[in-house]
Amino acid sequence: EALKVNGVLTSLDLSDNYLCKGKGWFGQEVYSIKGIKALADALRGNWMLNTLKLWNNKIGDEGASAIADALKGNGVLTTLRLGLNNIGDVGAIT
Repeated sequence: EALKVNGVLTSLDLSDNYLCKGKGWFGQEVYSIKGIKALADALRGNWMLNTLKLWNNKIGDEGASAIADALKGNGVLTTLRLGLNNIGDVGAIT
């Protein structure tokens, strides 16, 4: 919620934070898009962000699409680090 109202954030590094990790019925790790979608939603109104690092969060194609959509209006982003995120052709196209 704090990110949604912060219009002056210029740099955010959430590398290695397991943004797409959840727990299944029996405690096993499962993929969950909730974290990255919440982040994308929070970043949607920030037009000052010039650096975003999400290295190694396994966001996948769906997460990459959510981040791309959220940053469409951002004209000042100069650094975007998305390595080690299981992003395939579909996610890269967005």
